[in-house]
Parts: sequence; structure tokens; C-alpha cells
Amino acid sequence: MITIEVTNEQAELQVDEGRLRCAARMILDDASIHEARISLAVVDDPTIQRLNREYLKHDEATDVLSFVLERQERRLEGEVVVSADTARQAASSFGWSADDELLLYVIHGMLHLTGCDDDTPERLAAMRARERTYLARFGLEPHEEIDD
Repeated sequence: MITIEVTNEQAELQVDEGRLRCAARMILDDASIHEARISLAVVDDPTIQRLNREYLKHDEATDVLSFVLERQERRLEGEVVVSADTARQAASSFGWSADDELLLYVIHGMLHLTGCDDDTPERLAAMRARERTYLARFGLEPHEEIDD
């Protein structure tokens, strides 16, 4: 059984919760995860900055944080936290809406939860390719190169 909960803790951006759930489920399906409890939280910059400082010791706002709480071969429990403020600020540079940017953040965070990493140039290129694949399933293609 897969449970994906979306919590919207900000008021500046309309959030298509169904779209975010759909992206998360696609990634879980492709990773052959059959049992999962995923929490997707949409927050503002002050909240994500506080979490980034508390858990990663980086005192700045960021686009997405992901936390694996439990991982087994076909079971996953984790959290993805995304910033609506950052999405609104960054969206125009990629030629799409803040909602599309937010979708990218969820895809990126879910890929991290399922074991993808971007800590080397090769892994980063593989991550970007996978992001583009999932974005394409929603009819999206960034007009600029996706930044890290």
C-alpha cells in the first residue's frame, strides 16, 4: 500500500496536490516500491531555511529537502519538503509556472528518496536526465538548463 500525504503550509501559491501525488507515485512505481508512506510538505522560505539549518547545518533557504525515514528493498518511508517561495522566484528563469517549478522540486526530492544522488558530475547528469523524463510525462520541458 502506498500513502502519499500532501500538506500545504503556505498561502502564496495554489498547490495542485493531485499533480504532486501523481509525480511521487510515478517515481515510486518506477523504483519498484510497493509499500510507502510519503509526506510532501509545501512550505515558505523561512520554514525551509529553519529545517535546512536544523538538519543539514546550512543557514539558508533552499528549494527542496528530502529525508529518508526508513528504506528497505520495496518499502520506503520518507519526507519531501519544498519551498513555494523559491519556486515562485525561480520559475520564470525556466520559462514555466511556479506550479511547474514546484513539481520539479517534488520530482527531485522523490528521486533522492528512491536512491538517486547528485554528488558527482556523472550522478548529477543522470539525475537531470531522470528529472527531464518525469517532467516530460507532464508535458513539460524547461527552456533553460536545470540548475542544482
